[in-house]
Parts: sequence; C-alpha cells; structure tokens
Amino acid sequence: MTCDEAEILLHALLDNELDAGHVREVEAHIATCQRCAAQLKAYRDMRSAMAASDLHFTAPPQLRHRVEAALPKARAPNRRAVLKGFAMGSVLSAVAATGLVVIVLRHEDEQRILSDVVSAHLRALQAGHLTDVLSTDQHTVKPWFNGRLDVAPPVVDLTAQGFTLIGGRLDYVNGRTIGAIVYRRRTHVINLFVAQTTNAESRVARIETVQGFNIRHWSERGLTYWAVSDLNADELADFGSKVERATGAS
Repeated sequence: MTCDEAEILLHALLDNELDAGHVREVEAHIATCQRCAAQLKAYRDMRSAMAASDLHFTAPPQLRHRVEAALPKARAPNRRAVLKGFAMGSVLSAVAATGLVVIVLRHEDEQRILSDVVSAHLRALQAGHLTDVLSTDQHTVKPWFNGRLDVAPPVVDLTAQGFTLIGGRLDYVNGRTIGAIVYRRRTHVINLFVAQTTNAESRVARIETVQGFNIRHWSERGLTYWAVSDLNADELADFGSKVERATGAS
C-alpha cells in the first residue's frame, strides 16, 4: 500500500468504516511509515480536541418564554372529533409506517451495495487486481466478456474525451459476478461496474460519496451502472454523462 492509498483510507479507519482486511493493510502501512502515522495521530488529536471543547449553545430561558407566548392558545378538543381523528390517524399511520419500512429497507440495501462497490474498487487498486484483460481497444475488451457473463457490458472508448480505456475484469458485488470496465483520468482510476437488472426502467444518475470515494450511479436499458473513483465529483459526473450518451447512441 502506498502513502497516497493509505491517506485516502485514514478517515475511514478513524471512523471504523473499513472492513477487517483493509484495516490490517492500513495498520501494517502505518507501522512502517512515519508520515502516515503522524497524519493519523493528527486526525485523532483533532477529534479529541473537538470532543473536549464545549461547542454546544444553550438558548436563554427568555427565548423559550417568547416562543411560548407567541404560540396560539390551545382550545379544548371536541370528543367526537378526537375519536374520529384518532381512528383516521391510526389508519394513516399504519399505511405510512408500511411505506416507511419499505423506504428504510430500500435505503439500507442501496447503502450496502454502495459499500460493496467501494470495497471492490479498493480491491482492484491492489497490484495485479485491476484488469483481467488489458487493452485500450474496446473491440478487444467487450468480446472478452462474452460467455463469462449473461450479458456483456457495453464498452465505450472515451480516450479522445480525456478518459483512457485500460481494460476490463470480472468482479463480485452484491453476491454476484459482474463486469468492470477500467478507465484512467490522469492519475485517477475509474472503475465502471455494470450489472444486469430485472427492472428495465431508467434511473436518473446521482452522485454519492462513500468512504471518501465518489460514486455516480444510474440505470438504463436493463443495466445498472456504478462509476467509482477518487476523481472529483464534477469530472466523474462528466465521465458518467459521456458513457450514458455513448451507450444510448449505440
């Protein structure tokens, strides 16, 4: 592990967001690198200083009295209206609670997959893990996936637009094997993970940040895409837009 790779993961280590494998790798690097060890100590000292400081503000009692005085006086409720409202509220609460459970479960599932995608990206950055097929030619990379996946992911050449195709590989995300197309932007690696989905509806792209990495996620034509990199969000969004336009036109 290099200092640049370790520096990206220091905050995640401090927040207990790394899996056991990456914890061991970062700690092994820190044990032999004074620079990264000092950086981690500085982060820990900063956290301790913030925790020890009195950063809370307590509103004065006069403010509470002013707010209470400004509120309208409550009137005695009508018993029939209360019972009717309670019955209606119970029904609405049950419906809302059901919907809330679905939303919460869906959100947790999405966050788990995003974390899985970042873990796959980190694995790929290790020596010898980045590509199974090394080529800048899309007509070499795309056929390599045939027979290895049910649906071969689209491979577009964006070299002329500043994103150099490096190659591709098979990876493992969310309990199944998917395709990964690898690009480079200056010194930044972009892993574009592509998985087949049963839902053919398009999903508008969004950018999220997980463990210090930016992820652009979208779906179209029965495929789901995750573009992951330490590249800044604007450039990663530009990359994703170019992929969308190219795959939409093909």
